[in-house]
Amino acid sequence: MSESQFTSIEEVIRRFEEQEYICPRDVAVTVYLAGQMGKPVLTEGPAGVGKTELAKVWAQATGRELIRLQCYEGLDESKALYEWEYTKQLLYTQMLKEKIGEILAGAATLGEAVARLRTHESSFFSRDFLVPRPLLRAILADQPAVLLIDEVDRADQEFEAFLLEVLSDFQVSVPELGTLTARHRPAVILTSNATRQLSEALRRRCLYLYMDYPSHEQEVKIVTRKVPGLDARLAEQAVQFVQKVRALPLRKAPSIGETRDWARALVLLNARPLSRQVLLDSLNALLKDREDVEKVLRELGR
Repeated sequence: MSESQFTSIEEVIRRFEEQEYICPRDVAVTVYLAGQMGKPVLTEGPAGVGKTELAKVWAQATGRELIRLQCYEGLDESKALYEWEYTKQLLYTQMLKEKIGEILAGAATLGEAVARLRTHESSFFSRDFLVPRPLLRAILADQPAVLLIDEVDRADQEFEAFLLEVLSDFQVSVPELGTLTARHRPAVILTSNATRQLSEALRRRCLYLYMDYPSHEQEVKIVTRKVPGLDARLAEQAVQFVQKVRALPLRKAPSIGETRDWARALVLLNARPLSRQVLLDSLNALLKDREDVEKVLRELGR
């Protein structure tokens, strides 16, 4: 059942705007449909285009908790779902030795003692000793949440298959507790930098959204809104320069966040105009590789 908090595409745009997020229509349409259809959203695109930020803003715009699962090579079910606090269980058992002795008093055989203990299993295998990890937290949440599964392409294919099973039913089986089913279906965003090909099964499960670097006009709006004191003409020049930089074969193209950082640096340096000296003074806020800096200065003739 859908638990969407958006009644229209226009409402998505408006409420994201309230969070100072400039929301392109294709993003708003995808968010709206995901809420109405109860489907996860798979967002792909270069690093630094705002895929993770989309999940954060979605949570803020709807007043939901953001639960984040950061994927990496070697991630397995236990790290994503739950683990038992065995030390806490042992401590409780030691504290209750006297009570355990009372329960077992008079047991004539080992089988009878075990049978008596089984009637109290729920005391030792309960949620009190369960430490939920992000996936289980989203399933057990008392209120609808936004579940961000970040950089899913970094996880192994085996974990991707497990994830697909969880996203199908939003329930998990815990041997000691039984099947735990979500009370509220979370909004789910998976991000990918396309470092490997994701399975067709996972893609079929999701709505797809490709996020690229913003247009010149959009990026000017972003930096103007996010950087107080930025002159409109300087904002135009800075964004024009950044977009030329991204067209070069760099080790790491500057992200939107790095454009903002650079714009702040330009404001602090009272930069007028973008001279070579200004670039030498400030490019470390935009580019994070020495060879990239040298290439930019050489290729753009600065």
